[in-house]
Amino acid sequence: MSRLELKCPPPLVAAVCALLIWLSRWAGFKSPLQGDLSWLKYGLVFTALLLGLGALYQFRQRGTTFHPHTPEKTRVLVDSGLFRYSRNPMYLGILLLLSAYALHEPSWLAPLWLVGFVLYMNRFQIHPEERALRSLFGAEYTRYMARTRRWI
Repeated sequence: MSRLELKCPPPLVAAVCALLIWLSRWAGFKSPLQGDLSWLKYGLVFTALLLGLGALYQFRQRGTTFHPHTPEKTRVLVDSGLFRYSRNPMYLGILLLLSAYALHEPSWLAPLWLVGFVLYMNRFQIHPEERALRSLFGAEYTRYMARTRRWI
Protein backbone atom coordinates (compact mmCIF):
# COMPACT_ATOMS: atom_id res chain seq x y z
CA MET A 1 0.00 0.00 0.00
CA SER A 2 1.34 3.41 -1.00
CA ARG A 3 1.60 6.21 1.53
CA LEU A 4 -0.74 8.36 -0.60
CA GLU A 5 -3.56 5.81 -0.72
CA LEU A 6 -6.75 7.16 0.85
CA LYS A 7 -4.87 10.13 2.34
CA CYS A 8 -6.00 13.19 0.35
CA PRO A 9 -9.72 13.91 0.45
CA PRO A 10 -11.15 13.95 -3.10
CA PRO A 11 -12.38 17.57 -2.71
CA LEU A 12 -8.79 18.59 -1.88
CA VAL A 13 -7.49 16.78 -4.97
CA ALA A 14 -10.16 18.59 -7.00
CA ALA A 15 -9.18 21.95 -5.49
CA VAL A 16 -5.55 21.36 -6.48
CA CYS A 17 -6.66 20.51 -10.03
CA ALA A 18 -8.82 23.64 -10.16
CA LEU A 19 -5.86 25.71 -8.97
CA LEU A 20 -3.67 24.16 -11.68
CA ILE A 21 -6.30 24.98 -14.31
CA TRP A 22 -6.44 28.58 -13.09
CA LEU A 23 -2.62 28.88 -12.93
CA SER A 24 -2.31 27.44 -16.45
CA ARG A 25 -4.54 30.15 -17.85
CA TRP A 26 -2.90 32.84 -15.74
CA ALA A 27 0.58 31.69 -16.88
CA GLY A 28 -0.33 32.32 -20.51
CA PHE A 29 -1.63 28.96 -21.65
CA LYS A 30 -5.00 30.53 -22.41
CA SER A 31 -7.10 28.66 -24.92
CA PRO A 32 -8.83 30.65 -27.64
CA LEU A 33 -12.22 28.99 -27.09
CA GLN A 34 -14.84 30.95 -28.95
CA GLY A 35 -18.54 31.22 -28.37
CA ASP A 36 -20.78 31.18 -25.38
CA LEU A 37 -20.45 27.85 -23.61
CA SER A 38 -22.60 28.85 -20.63
CA TRP A 39 -25.21 26.23 -21.44
CA LEU A 40 -22.55 23.50 -21.36
CA LYS A 41 -20.93 24.77 -18.16
CA TYR A 42 -24.26 25.02 -16.36
CA GLY A 43 -25.32 21.63 -17.69
CA LEU A 44 -22.12 20.06 -16.33
CA VAL A 45 -22.58 21.73 -12.94
CA PHE A 46 -26.24 20.67 -12.75
CA THR A 47 -25.37 17.07 -13.67
CA ALA A 48 -22.48 17.04 -11.19
CA LEU A 49 -24.75 18.20 -8.37
CA LEU A 50 -27.38 15.60 -9.25
CA LEU A 51 -24.77 12.85 -9.21
CA GLY A 52 -23.12 13.94 -5.98
CA LEU A 53 -26.26 14.65 -3.99
CA GLY A 54 -28.05 11.60 -5.41
CA ALA A 55 -25.17 9.33 -4.39
CA LEU A 56 -25.01 10.84 -0.90
CA TYR A 57 -28.76 10.34 -0.54
CA GLN A 58 -28.45 6.68 -1.54
CA PHE A 59 -25.66 6.06 0.98
CA ARG A 60 -27.67 7.73 3.73
CA GLN A 61 -30.83 5.84 2.76
CA ARG A 62 -29.00 2.51 2.99
CA GLY A 63 -27.31 3.47 6.29
CA THR A 64 -23.73 3.14 5.14
CA THR A 65 -20.71 5.41 5.13
CA PHE A 66 -19.77 7.67 2.28
CA HIS A 67 -16.48 8.74 3.86
CA PRO A 68 -13.77 8.08 1.25
CA HIS A 69 -11.02 7.38 3.80
CA THR A 70 -12.74 4.53 5.59
CA PRO A 71 -14.16 2.12 3.00
CA GLU A 72 -13.76 -0.70 5.53
CA LYS A 73 -16.66 0.82 7.53
CA THR A 74 -19.08 0.19 4.66
CA ARG A 75 -22.11 -1.73 5.93
CA VAL A 76 -23.92 -2.54 2.68
CA LEU A 77 -23.03 -2.61 -0.99
CA VAL A 78 -24.98 0.12 -2.78
CA ASP A 79 -25.44 -1.15 -6.33
CA SER A 80 -28.80 0.32 -7.37
CA GLY A 81 -29.92 3.72 -8.61
CA LEU A 82 -26.97 5.80 -9.79
CA PHE A 83 -24.64 2.99 -8.76
CA ARG A 84 -26.10 0.74 -11.48
CA TYR A 85 -24.39 2.98 -14.05
CA SER A 86 -21.21 4.08 -12.27
CA ARG A 87 -19.33 2.64 -9.32
CA ASN A 88 -18.15 6.17 -8.49
CA PRO A 89 -20.86 8.74 -9.27
CA MET A 90 -19.52 11.21 -6.70
CA TYR A 91 -16.05 11.19 -8.25
CA LEU A 92 -17.66 11.50 -11.67
CA GLY A 93 -19.56 14.52 -10.34
CA ILE A 94 -16.30 16.11 -9.17
CA LEU A 95 -14.78 15.48 -12.61
CA LEU A 96 -17.78 17.18 -14.25
CA LEU A 97 -17.38 20.19 -11.94
CA LEU A 98 -13.71 20.40 -12.88
CA SER A 99 -14.66 20.14 -16.56
CA ALA A 100 -17.10 23.04 -16.15
CA TYR A 101 -14.37 25.08 -14.49
CA ALA A 102 -11.96 24.19 -17.29
CA LEU A 103 -14.49 25.66 -19.74
CA HIS A 104 -14.81 28.76 -17.56
CA GLU A 105 -11.03 29.22 -17.38
CA PRO A 106 -10.01 27.81 -20.78
CA SER A 107 -6.40 26.66 -20.94
CA TRP A 108 -4.55 24.39 -23.31
CA LEU A 109 -3.31 22.51 -20.26
CA ALA A 110 -6.76 21.99 -18.68
CA PRO A 111 -7.32 18.56 -20.29
CA LEU A 112 -3.99 17.46 -18.83
CA TRP A 113 -5.15 18.37 -15.31
CA LEU A 114 -8.48 16.60 -15.85
CA VAL A 115 -6.68 13.43 -16.95
CA GLY A 116 -4.35 13.85 -13.98
CA PHE A 117 -7.35 13.97 -11.66
CA VAL A 118 -8.72 10.72 -13.10
CA LEU A 119 -5.34 8.98 -12.91
CA TYR A 120 -4.74 10.13 -9.33
CA MET A 121 -8.23 9.11 -8.22
CA ASN A 122 -7.93 5.70 -9.89
CA ARG A 123 -4.56 4.96 -8.31
CA PHE A 124 -4.78 6.47 -4.83
CA GLN A 125 -8.50 6.48 -4.06
CA ILE A 126 -10.52 4.06 -6.17
CA HIS A 127 -8.14 1.07 -6.28
CA PRO A 128 -7.75 1.03 -2.47
CA GLU A 129 -11.52 1.39 -2.05
CA GLU A 130 -12.07 -1.51 -4.44
CA ARG A 131 -9.61 -3.68 -2.48
CA ALA A 132 -11.43 -2.92 0.77
CA LEU A 133 -14.87 -3.54 -0.73
CA ARG A 134 -13.71 -6.80 -2.33
CA SER A 135 -12.50 -8.01 1.05
CA LEU A 136 -15.81 -7.00 2.68
CA PHE A 137 -18.26 -8.25 0.06
CA GLY A 138 -16.24 -10.86 -1.87
CA ALA A 139 -17.93 -12.38 -4.91
CA GLU A 140 -20.89 -9.99 -4.67
CA TYR A 141 -18.55 -7.02 -5.21
CA THR A 142 -16.62 -8.83 -7.94
CA ARG A 143 -19.90 -9.40 -9.83
CA TYR A 144 -20.81 -5.74 -9.32
CA MET A 145 -17.44 -4.67 -10.74
CA ALA A 146 -17.98 -6.90 -13.77
CA ARG A 147 -21.36 -5.38 -14.63
CA THR A 148 -20.77 -1.71 -13.68
CA ARG A 149 -18.14 0.63 -15.07
CA ARG A 150 -15.76 2.47 -12.76
CA TRP A 151 -16.59 5.97 -14.07
CA ILE A 152 -19.28 5.87 -16.81
